Amino acid sequence: MNKLCNILIVDDEILVRQGIKHHLSWEKYGFRIVGEASNGKEALALIETLRPHIVITDIVMPIMDGEELTRIVKQNYPEIEVIVLSSYGEFNYVRSTFQQGVADYILKPKLDTDELLQVLQRTARKIPSIQYQADAGDNPITMDHVIEKLISGYSIDYDTELLKQTFPYTRFALIGMEQAAQQGTGRSYSASDLFSRLTDRVAAACEQIVLRLLPSDAHAAVVLANLDPREADSWMAAVREVAQETKQADPQIGWAVSHLFDDFNRISEVYQDELPKLLSYRFYFPETALLMEDELPQPVQVNSSFNLKQFTEEMKREHFDAAFQDLRSYVAAMSRNYNSTAFEFKSLLGNIVFNITILLGNQGYDMKELDAAKYSYFKTINDAPHVHEAVRLLETFLEEANRQIMAKTQQGGSASMKKLLEYIEEHHAETLNLTTLGQYFHFNPSYLSSYFTTHHTEGFSEYLNKIRVEKAAELLRSGIMPISDISSTVGYSDPSYFTKVFKKVTGYSPSQYRREHLH
Repeated sequence: MNKLCNILIVDDEILVRQGIKHHLSWEKYGFRIVGEASNGKEALALIETLRPHIVITDIVMPIMDGEELTRIVKQNYPEIEVIVLSSYGEFNYVRSTFQQGVADYILKPKLDTDELLQVLQRTARKIPSIQYQADAGDNPITMDHVIEKLISGYSIDYDTELLKQTFPYTRFALIGMEQAAQQGTGRSYSASDLFSRLTDRVAAACEQIVLRLLPSDAHAAVVLANLDPREADSWMAAVREVAQETKQADPQIGWAVSHLFDDFNRISEVYQDELPKLLSYRFYFPETALLMEDELPQPVQVNSSFNLKQFTEEMKREHFDAAFQDLRSYVAAMSRNYNSTAFEFKSLLGNIVFNITILLGNQGYDMKELDAAKYSYFKTINDAPHVHEAVRLLETFLEEANRQIMAKTQQGGSASMKKLLEYIEEHHAETLNLTTLGQYFHFNPSYLSSYFTTHHTEGFSEYLNKIRVEKAAELLRSGIMPISDISSTVGYSDPSYFTKVFKKVTGYSPSQYRREHLH
């Protein structure tokens, strides 16, 4: 039997990658898809581990495009052949890649099974190490192909005898190992390093076990274990030891083990649902080396949403200690409710920062620094690697807010100004100016302008614009209402003027702000 030709697919469109992977039963034609990447940088990390014979790469991709990837591959791995996928308008790029030694190219709009197979066969014949022949179609479907189909969510008929030969024992489990992406420095362990450590330790502890490394993304490794149930305890102890050792060497790494299962066809469900959910719990259990469903504590039951109405009332009455205590209690409970996703938890904290900034600003507190810093808080909370860091960032914000509260309390406040601010907040969407405000409070408009400037950190127009922009930002964060409707809802009849004011206050246009938040 001829040696299979290994292929790596690189394209930022997942549908293109999946289409190529599942176009044919590649083993029948002497090929094997060994991995996929969404950009050149991911591809280089996989090439070092997988050492494919052929790389199929798109030209236009984020982070690292196909032209740069081709140059690096031909420089560092001259034995690897590269096939380029391109669109009609990319011939200059294609010409450049040919100068760097690309084997062939295929136009994406004309990509079909026959042409792709012919290009791959022509390219494979150039590779001496595999001695590819035109009749390479005699290769049977392998268990690697079966596994890849199943974990990708596709059904496939396979030989049960092949399954018994490959996995002779009755129990299966999946082991996941995941690391955070580290800026500037490489990860301390590659997928092959982790698999090698695991294999050595398990082989020393168990006699009847098979371990197989499965396809996964660049920051993870997934292993399929097939074992005799009589050795389950020994196997689990060995996995736990390796998890503890690697966690001590690299605190960013985390391990998870699925339930044992008997039906091999459940591998898709466990791979796509159970294992990713377990690994996602790392946000709430960053110190835990190995996560297993049966060993997790009971999640704290918490109301699905924070009582923002009650919190707002307490803040408006200036019962800040009670409001912040209720808030801290709710956040502490949510930090132990691991059934809530990391995204949900971070969104909660971001909304808290947003609302406190608005409330205190509307009540006349000097929030200029925190108002400018809130977007930085949004980003750092969103980037927090675990729950403790996210809560720490919220505490930092609350401490600064409390300092502003204490500063104003020491200076004393103005009851009249408080009433003015409350009225502006309640009626911000109406036609509001110094004349209408003066008529309501029985002030001369010119006097009211002077009074407002003297007793508040902002002038009337600046303050009204800030209130309206904050309300608009809240609607933009929901991602539902059209921007033109938001403009009129918060009190601006002219959408272009609204856009100008919004950008002046936030530094973003309304559409930019919405994209940043939704991203």
